[in-house]
Amino acid sequence: MAQELLGKPVIAALKEDLTARVAALGRAGVTPGLAIVRVGAREDDLSYERTAVKRAEGLGIAVRRFEVPEQAGQEALMDAIAQVNADESIHGCLMFRPLPRGYDEQAACEALDPAKDVDGIGSAALARVFTGRGAGFAPCTAAACLEMLDAYGIDPAGKRVVVVGRSLVIGKPVAMMLLERNATVAVCHSRTRDLEQEMRDADIVVLATGRAKAYGASCFSAGQVVLDVGINVDAEGALCGDADYEAAVAAVGEAGAVTPVPRGIGGVTTSVLMKHVVEAAERAAL
Repeated sequence: MAQELLGKPVIAALKEDLTARVAALGRAGVTPGLAIVRVGAREDDLSYERTAVKRAEGLGIAVRRFEVPEQAGQEALMDAIAQVNADESIHGCLMFRPLPRGYDEQAACEALDPAKDVDGIGSAALARVFTGRGAGFAPCTAAACLEMLDAYGIDPAGKRVVVVGRSLVIGKPVAMMLLERNATVAVCHSRTRDLEQEMRDADIVVLATGRAKAYGASCFSAGQVVLDVGINVDAEGALCGDADYEAAVAAVGEAGAVTPVPRGIGGVTTSVLMKHVVEAAERAAL
């Protein structure tokens, strides 16, 4: 059976590292601070917020919430972002997206101080991912893919990687980060000719399309590593990834490895957010 790449040990290792770093900051009189900016009260946003707050408080990271009523409008959101930028006790900001209809999401993303953009939502942060220069951080989910590979000793250097999905949230940034690690990367999508063959030929496959169980046994081959970033709900109402998990496990075989959904990359993403907050606090303390 394929190796199951679980998020739990990765989260535990990150917690141990971050606990020591937060303690060191505390001795220097600095408490890392995370702002959470939320417009409205979507249940999925609230669920992730609860997880993030619990993870932050467990590490000694202070959390400040900025709740903007859905009908408050763009000006109220921009005011919240301005408060985040001006508050020196806040080192990183998580702003939930997509924003409700009628809001200018791009303007809100660009207004956030790049030094506090710990989830890579602004163009300055993305420029750093693509050029290696500037402030900000990579999107947390993209960074979590690299954390997963590192934790399990999977070196992408010299490997052929296929990323399925081309969004600025996961697909494009994770491709750039893998290129930086000397992988040979192909970014595929719905218009890719013979997508299944492209996937089968890869050493590592990253799935980030948001299509429940869309990729079955014919998309994978023996010995592959499959990182499934998709978080979907199947016909039975259960959480699932982009891959048909059982089919992928069978196809990659004992020499391969697959991340499950849930219990895979999702939880690591939240820990990466905390890592970025701590790094931002360390930069500010220099």
